[in-house]
Amino acid sequence: MAVITVIGLGSMGLGMALSLRRAGHRVIGCDLREGAADALVAIGGEAGEPAEAAAQSDIVVSVVLNAAQTEAVLFGAAGCAARLRAGGVILSCATVEPQFARDMAARAEALGLHYLDAPISGGAAKASEGRLSIMASGSEAAFAAARPALDAMAETVHDLGREAGAGSAMKAVNQLLAGVHIAAMGEALALAASQGLDLGRAVEVIRGSAGNSWMFENRAPHVVEADYAPRSAVTIWPKDLGIVSGIAEGAGLSVPLTRAALGRFEAAVEAGWGAQDDAAVTKLYAREAGLALPGEA
Repeated sequence: MAVITVIGLGSMGLGMALSLRRAGHRVIGCDLREGAADALVAIGGEAGEPAEAAAQSDIVVSVVLNAAQTEAVLFGAAGCAARLRAGGVILSCATVEPQFARDMAARAEALGLHYLDAPISGGAAKASEGRLSIMASGSEAAFAAARPALDAMAETVHDLGREAGAGSAMKAVNQLLAGVHIAAMGEALALAASQGLDLGRAVEVIRGSAGNSWMFENRAPHVVEADYAPRSAVTIWPKDLGIVSGIAEGAGLSVPLTRAALGRFEAAVEAGWGAQDDAAVTKLYAREAGLALPGEA
């Protein structure tokens, strides 16, 4: 049994913490929101503060929103890296730029810690089932130290090499596709609505056709059911596709589809739908065309 601190108990982090606890580990969950750890505590986990929790831990799993939050929880005034036991390992799961991951790894190693660049994919349901895909890179020692957590949280661990940054680069590739596919899903459903097609029937047809994608199959039912409770919020995509655009610009690579999708999500945030499920990007297309989606008059 390992002692594992999970920082960030959002839809992904909470599921990961629950999977770790079900695997028999001692799990301490940390989140600024009141009651965020209640579900973890209900199955024998604990709630705590990052620095104090890290001082008791072998592994810290950071599942915060972005680079700024990652740096703050690890190396800020109340950060946990300085308190983690020598030889402990940090799994950093936020979507960040590869150079940021390399910088964090160097700072961790200077403290005698291991660092695994470990972005995640799969959604909240798979997080709760311990069936995530983790795109990881780091030293062999970091992988070995992180193994108890990886085994509990992931169905697939992709070993992308011995240097931090490769995991984040691969996550950027994934997010490019995922963001473009969600925006395309919204555009496709709006087109179906504009032609008077029943959207439920349209989803059924596309699921069995060449135009299907995982994102279409997962997100389109949210639109049909008028269910925009945020599994993954619209606001995630301006951040993630902004990272993709920045990486591509640094490489001298043109990414016009990424930029088009980024613009759609930015417009959806401006329209007031940022906190809704990212399937709400469909509303933008519908509003521009004067179309009513399910659940709307």
